[in-house]
Parts: sequence; C-alpha cells; structure tokens
Amino acid sequence: QVHLVESGGGSVQAGGSLRLSCRFTNTHAKYCMAWFRQFPGKEREGVACIASSGATTYFDFAKGRFTISQDNSTGTAYLQMGSLQPEDTAMYYCAGNPWEFGCGLGILSGRNFAYWGQGTQVTVSS
Repeated sequence: QVHLVESGGGSVQAGGSLRLSCRFTNTHAKYCMAWFRQFPGKEREGVACIASSGATTYFDFAKGRFTISQDNSTGTAYLQMGSLQPEDTAMYYCAGNPWEFGCGLGILSGRNFAYWGQGTQVTVSS
C-alpha cells in the first residue's frame, strides 16, 4: 500500500530553488511529516519535520535556506529549498507517521517513521 507520494525534485543551477511536495494518500487529523536526504553510500539524514500542530524542527544546515510547511486540507507537506548548492545534491525522501508524538526528535533517525515516499532526486550543478 502506498502511503506517501512525493514530487518536485529536479536539476537546478547553484543558487536556484525547488519545492518538494509530499502527500498522504489518506488524510490524518494528527501526523508528523519529515524530509530526509541521502547521499550516495551514506545513511539517510534528517532535514526538517512538521507536526499537524504546525510545530517545526530543522537541522542546523537547513535553517535559513529551507522552509517546511503544510496544507492540512490536502494532507500535503512542502519543503521549499532556496539558495541551493551542489552539496545539497541528494535523493530526498518524505517520511511520515499518523501521530504527532516525538515529531521533533523523529528526524534524528529514519527508523522513527513508519511510512516513506518513493524519493525524489535533487541535483544542483555549478
């Protein structure tokens, strides 16, 4: 069963922007949605998360350039990425839980999430 569908990746020049989208296939009144990214040969690392309450958490590297937001009416989370640099090139994955508990700490490990999107590639060139 597909629980999360994500899109929005692509190729951009350094300094450009992309907006990633992630949508639950079923709506949930309470949830935690997060973005992870994975570099080749590395484990997935957290980027940011947002709870249905609107509370957000960011890893330091994402603060100021990335913004996570939500649309509760559609069950969609967004990751707006600006000032992209080649070091941001990675596969980006959406993750979600149909509950809020532990949302802020969840981005410490992908093992905290039950559902995953299929991944979307972000490539930033010089």
